Amino acid sequence: MVAAALAWRQDNLGGPGYRQRMRTFSADLSRSWRQPRPHHRNRPADAQTDQRTPAGEQLSGGTSAEEATAALKAASQSVHDELKARAAHATGDGKAVLEATALMAKDTMLIKGAAKLVARGLSSERAIWESGSSVAEMLHNLGGYMAERATDVLDVRARIVAELRGVPAPGIPTSSTPFILVAEDLAPADTATLDPNKVLALVTAGGGPQSHTAIIARSLGLPAVVAAVGVDELADGTEVYVDGASGSITADPDDSLRAAADAWAATASLLAEFSGTGTTADGHLVPLLANVGGGKDAEAAAKLGAQGVGLFRTEFCFLERDTEPSVEEQAAAYKSVFDAFPGKKVVLRTLDAGADKPLPFLTDSTEPNPALGVRGYRTDFTTPGVLDRQLEAIALAEQQSEADVWVMAPMISTAEEAARFASMCADAGIKTPGVMVEVPSAALTAEAILREVGFASLGTNDLTQYAMAADRQLGPLAGLNTPWQPAVLRLVGLTVEGSHAEGHNKPVGVCGEAAADPALAVVLTGLGVTTLSMTARSLAAVAAVLKTVTLAEAQQLAKLALSAPSATEAKAWVREKLPILEELGL
Repeated sequence: MVAAALAWRQDNLGGPGYRQRMRTFSADLSRSWRQPRPHHRNRPADAQTDQRTPAGEQLSGGTSAEEATAALKAASQSVHDELKARAAHATGDGKAVLEATALMAKDTMLIKGAAKLVARGLSSERAIWESGSSVAEMLHNLGGYMAERATDVLDVRARIVAELRGVPAPGIPTSSTPFILVAEDLAPADTATLDPNKVLALVTAGGGPQSHTAIIARSLGLPAVVAAVGVDELADGTEVYVDGASGSITADPDDSLRAAADAWAATASLLAEFSGTGTTADGHLVPLLANVGGGKDAEAAAKLGAQGVGLFRTEFCFLERDTEPSVEEQAAAYKSVFDAFPGKKVVLRTLDAGADKPLPFLTDSTEPNPALGVRGYRTDFTTPGVLDRQLEAIALAEQQSEADVWVMAPMISTAEEAARFASMCADAGIKTPGVMVEVPSAALTAEAILREVGFASLGTNDLTQYAMAADRQLGPLAGLNTPWQPAVLRLVGLTVEGSHAEGHNKPVGVCGEAAADPALAVVLTGLGVTTLSMTARSLAAVAAVLKTVTLAEAQQLAKLALSAPSATEAKAWVREKLPILEELGL
């Protein structure tokens, strides 16, 4: 949920090599002063740290290479342990990101590369800095999902340098008053631990609308504006109006914008609760489900009224593991989610490893293009047995719970793959197999695929980036990487049409971030999508908008969006027909 607000910009991120610039986001009405930054605005991150770790800095005379390497490994372990401890108190997307970043702190390539540089005479600080640069550059050149991991490498190297130097690690500024956080980019590990009571919104110059930082922000209930141009030109202390819905920032707002912010504050309470029934104005039921990553997420979603789980990301149970969890360990993790929704549907996605979620025991980190490589269901081609054991664990957990468990495989591209997965589920005793529709080929052949399985769920984040050939992490491509693209909406429609053509009208849901956009939720309903799954914080806003339109009106809005020549116009045309959005500050 996004909204308009007045706020003073604050940008005060410190720590070695941590750069910040501005962009805008907002959720509540507040004011705070933007404080001065400890680093010069335009100085490159490496140059900032070079003041503390000079280029070519050598080992001190009294320190041997063995001692420096030991200190480096100890600092790496300390950073790993600190991030792991933070992960223990996080949930969902935030927990997964912290665990993945913790794993990066002990990355073999990063640490071995630094150890080799120490052996050549560099100090441990300079060695980890240069090794981090090399690893990050390699990941960046790989593109796609792996390019995002470069941010994590740069984050952990700065933390390791800070640990070696005995200075505070880079992080989010502290403030006694709420503020809007502005950054050139933000490490996912920091985004994951933001306090929504203090940080009202995030604004970044980099990234895209489906980047992990943006997704985590939404899961925290924080509006986010990414890939903002020129935000670093705002002077310190400028009062700004932030409209998260439109992605606009207005300096020195006038009385009308102040009134808009006041209106949002007055209506925010209307979006605080979800009744537990998603429906259109004429009674057409659209179950609103939650995306979760574990038991704590599921419990929180149940309290917010979610009608079930539309996406249980099981890879969260595998992150930070060097070896595969046992069947019993997995079953216990799955049961914690199932138990939060007795008698209700829980859709579980099998392990979506690979690309941005590498696992040492399952994936190949040397793939030249991981986003198009062995990920998701495809890992069973190269490492058979892991998926079979996961399905065994799911069946075991289901036997011990009262949830209605559905299981879907990610990265299914063909009917043949769907049939094989359905057979594997049957062998494990799982009654309702399905597929994720993330690859355009799956949408185009939905009829054939749905002859083999019982349901489909559209992962609009990946479907969009694959359909538009646009990396979802790249700010310059943010305009392409939106599910409002008519081509993406057409793929959604084709999937629904495939279900109808198959003859049994099998369920077709959406579990990507598109479902959390109230206006887009109306369009998806009009296209024939049967369920919508989203971060639990978005349930109330989506429900509030859905119940203001009839199914026929939603269908007309879907046709309107499909007829638009661009994503921008599709979104604008639909929003213009939904005055409730303006009334609720959405």
